[in-house]
Amino acid sequence: MNENVSKKNLWAGRIISGWMVVFLLFDGAVKVMRVTGAVEATVRLGYPARMLPALGIVELTCSVLYVIPRTSILGAILLTGYLGGATATQVRLEDPWLFFPIVIGALVWLGLYLRDPRLRELIPLRSLETGQDAVSTR
Repeated sequence: MNENVSKKNLWAGRIISGWMVVFLLFDGAVKVMRVTGAVEATVRLGYPARMLPALGIVELTCSVLYVIPRTSILGAILLTGYLGGATATQVRLEDPWLFFPIVIGALVWLGLYLRDPRLRELIPLRSLETGQDAVSTR
């Protein structure tokens, strides 16, 4: 599967994706376990505390789909939706942390883009100067 990905891009993608997965799994687990800080933050954001485990299960499910190579693109799409909701909440509250879920979402896609040739075929980024792929596959 990774025969069209340079070792440098493959490892960069794995490292970026790995960090995102660690963060998302931790965040989802904290919600499922109803850790006090997570409950307080959820209520402060205007959501009922009883919704926290469901939000955590959704986040964990999307993250697991992202980790599995066969479903990684679906996982990234679902994480985009999940993080879009987080962004909308931050915007509604005029919270300066609104860029945090945007950055996490961008890193989810960057990690996947670097490690998955299917995504690069679907979205070929081209260099303006050379007309060649902006992300080397050698």
